[in-house]
Amino acid sequence: MPSTSSSQSPLRVLTGPLGVAFAVFVIDLLTKTYFESTYYLGESRPVTSFFNLVLAHNYGAAFSFLADSGGWQRYFFAAIAIVAVMVCLKLMISHAREKLFCLALALILGGAIGNLFDRIIYGYVIDFLDFYYGYWHWPAFNIADSAIVLGAGLLIVDSFLRPRTD
Repeated sequence: MPSTSSSQSPLRVLTGPLGVAFAVFVIDLLTKTYFESTYYLGESRPVTSFFNLVLAHNYGAAFSFLADSGGWQRYFFAAIAIVAVMVCLKLMISHAREKLFCLALALILGGAIGNLFDRIIYGYVIDFLDFYYGYWHWPAFNIADSAIVLGAGLLIVDSFLRPRTD
């Protein structure tokens, strides 16, 4: 008699979320490769009245935090990403049956791996999405960053949907 889904191993249950993480990584890698090979650093091409495509290198973290710190931040942020990957995997395994929670973690995992790859290979993260209003520009970002933010948002939603235990 075939086993039911409730008796499946956590790894088998995680096939979907791990596929999502892999898809995020691949899409991030492909888009960064495209922009790195077709744009020159700093080039900006308008798409709408509030959005440009641009090639930017971020040596820091979010909002270029610590970008001008002499290089040590590359290893610091890579270490943080490695810890984030391990924590996401551990949480995904221990909560394998919680679909929204695992989807959120999968998005964060894929994004963390995408930006970690850049830090290890290039020493910086490749960004290309530039939203702005007038002269005010949001810091450029990429698919990995978008997945991380979406994953964090889903974690917040999941926290409100979970039954309270007192």
